[in-house]
Amino acid sequence: MDNAVIRWLGDGLVRLVRFARGKPLGAVGGVVVLTLVLVALLAPVIASADPVAQDADSILLSPSAGHWMGTDNLGRDLWSRIAHGARVSLGVGFLSIALGSLVGGLAGLVGGYYGRWADAVLQQVSDALMSFPTLVLALGIVAILGASATNVVVAIALVQAPRVARVVRSQTLAVRSMEYVAASRLIGAGSVHVMVRHVLPHCFAPFIVIFTSALGFAIVLEASLSFLGLGVPAPEPSWGGMLGGPGRDYFNVAPWMAIWPGLAISLSVYGFNLLGDALRDVLDPRERLL
Repeated sequence: MDNAVIRWLGDGLVRLVRFARGKPLGAVGGVVVLTLVLVALLAPVIASADPVAQDADSILLSPSAGHWMGTDNLGRDLWSRIAHGARVSLGVGFLSIALGSLVGGLAGLVGGYYGRWADAVLQQVSDALMSFPTLVLALGIVAILGASATNVVVAIALVQAPRVARVVRSQTLAVRSMEYVAASRLIGAGSVHVMVRHVLPHCFAPFIVIFTSALGFAIVLEASLSFLGLGVPAPEPSWGGMLGGPGRDYFNVAPWMAIWPGLAISLSVYGFNLLGDALRDVLDPRERLL
């Protein structure tokens, strides 16, 4: 292995240890998030049972050696559904926040840099979208587009975009008035060069913090839509879908049907929030001065 690669890995390990020592709760959140991601990636290996296969002889079995988390009302293995459901919930959460952050980030960057009519349009659209409660707006979008994983991603992205746009816009407004940005313009640098070279790097730290923290929000919103029957359609395993419907109807006789997906949602939100708070403290210089 090349010496430069070894040094890079060593430096990364040192920074990781320092982060864990300085932000132990953030490290706990990182471990939770990493565990959930590994479960999602390795679901076909660690949960080999078909998550949608029904078994009339295994209906409502309590947790046992054969079925770690029990079975549901159709005889489906809950561990397999939880593991494969992590792919759906985390995948929808990541894609929706990535799309919303990309759209909102570009809108905030352009509006904050150019100002005038571009900023006015951005502000009006953001105010209009943020005037609706998040769940109501997402419900309306999915109700219009139809219940599917793709439409859930679009709905959550539209809910997330104006929040990212606000943060990136405020950061852009602060950076564009700095002297080195004015000097770059004076020597003939174009607007795209200035935004990419000078403005965008200053938006990176708050962008990472927003992205990490919003993932927990996206998972809850996807679970809420699935709980109400407007999320990922059955029989595709989804934590929200498992929690609602059968999980709610059979809670008195088979509480594990609701406990396990509820615990998975809680852990994911807990992990992403802890990690996001720690990254905010590390990456935001204003927080380090407090």
